[in-house]
Formats: sequence, C-alpha cells, structure tokens
Amino acid sequence: MRALASRNFALGCWFSFVTGIGQFSMIYLITAFLASVRGFISWQIGGAILSAGVFQLCAIPIYSMFANRVDLRWLLMFGLACYGMSMWLFTSMMNQWGWEEMLLPLAFRGLASPFSSPSTVTLTLGGLPPDRLKSASGLFSLMRSLGGAIGIAACGTILNDRTNLHFLRIAEHLTSANVQFMNLLHGITARYTQAWGDSVSGQGAALKKLWLLAYREAQVQAFADAFLVIAVCFALCVTMVPLMRKLVSPGVPSGAVRIKGGELKITSLEAITPEEAEDPAERLYARVPNGSHHDVHR
Repeated sequence: MRALASRNFALGCWFSFVTGIGQFSMIYLITAFLASVRGFISWQIGGAILSAGVFQLCAIPIYSMFANRVDLRWLLMFGLACYGMSMWLFTSMMNQWGWEEMLLPLAFRGLASPFSSPSTVTLTLGGLPPDRLKSASGLFSLMRSLGGAIGIAACGTILNDRTNLHFLRIAEHLTSANVQFMNLLHGITARYTQAWGDSVSGQGAALKKLWLLAYREAQVQAFADAFLVIAVCFALCVTMVPLMRKLVSPGVPSGAVRIKGGELKITSLEAITPEEAEDPAERLYARVPNGSHHDVHR
C-alpha cells in the first residue's frame, strides 16, 4: 500500500479501475441489450461485437508507432477519450439498433484499448522502485478486475431502477386522454378481435402488447442511462491525466549519460555508486599496509 503514495501509481490505479468498468460493463450492457430488446441469439450477439476486436487489432501497430515518439500521457488521454466517446455514442441508442448502428461506437472502443492499457501500465509501474514493483503490480491488476465487478453490479442496479422509473413515466401518458394512444389501442384490439373472434380476449391481448412496447422503450432508456454514467467517469479520467508526472527511470540521474555535440558523454558514476559497495572497499583499504593505498588505486 506504500506505493499509493506515488501520484502516478494512485492515478494509474484509478484509471485501471475505470477502464475495468468500461471494458467489462460495455460487454455486459451490449449483450443484455441485444438479447432482451432485439431478441438476438448468441452468434448474432458475437457478430455484432466482433467489429470492436477488428478495430482493436488495427490500432495496435498505430500505438506502437507513436509509443516512442509521443508522451505517453497524450496517448493515455486519447485512449480514455475514445472510451468516453464510445459510451457517449451509445446514449442515443434506439430499440432497432444492430451491428450497423453499433459500428461507430465499437470502433472507438476498439481504438481505446491499445492506447489506454499499455500507457496506463507504463506510467503507473514504470516509475516504481524494484522492491515495490511486485506487490504494486498485483494491486494494479486487482483494481481493473475490481472495476469490472463493481461496474457490472452498478449497471445491473441502474438497469433495474431506471427501467422501473422510465416505465412509470411512460405509463403516465398512456391514458384515455391521449388520443394517439387510444387510436393505437383500438386498432390493435380490432386486429386481435378479428383474428380470435372474441372482443374481450382481443382487448386483453392489445393491452399486453402495449405493455410490452412500453417496457421495451423503458429498457432502452435505462441502457442509455447506464452508458451515460460510464461516459461521465471516463470524461473525469481524461481531465485527471495531466496530473500524472512524465515517466523518469528511478535511481538514475538524468545527467549520467547524455549526447552533446554529436558525441556520447558519460559523467562520473560516483553519484550512483550503491552504498553497499562502500563497505567492502573500506575493509579492503583497512587490510592494506599504510602508504600503499595509491598502489591499490593504480
């Protein structure tokens, strides 16, 4: 836990937590939407999500090209912004959305992962001393898994509560004073009555049909609310990226090795001599007869 005193590590754990929310919750929400609203089966859902993987593979060489040329904080900011844009585009979803409508949001999702994940790992763990790296890396990985678990649970709660809320709001407008609703109800009732030959059963079937339509629209709005909450989390992360320090290798002075005038200059290494190396030298000098120290140096 001492590693959390490092600003980069604390921020990196937060970014890893939010990234876990985005990665796992998005798959959960898309799968639930396509299954419950669109009625897709497994292979149809997989085909709709496949585009995210394709864009992710295409983004890997692009990240590799910029990784050694651009400050990692900019790459991290771009990746988190792509996550947020993907979530924001999902907030306008409709009940007829399929893979075509999800192509652009999933494209941003595919671009986000190769830019955000490696940059977060490097900025978070790259500046820690070796003795803290093992435990810190375990905590860092735990944060992503924890974010995924909490994100899925939170999204499930949002879907449940907001669906009920939106359904009640929709039901408030489905009254006899609503002319359009009454015309639709009479039309559906007439079709069911003609098909079944029973007006009572036809009216009951029409009311059930309208109930299902209202519930479907309430679900769609609840899914949009869940995506909006995640988008806000990523927007907050983007504003926090500049707080991270630029990565510098720990324990090595910046002036030890440098290039000047086209030549490689190496300064004295006395400043980075480990303290452990001083004690053996002192014991060696203690065993050498007086006046012979200069011979040892030679």
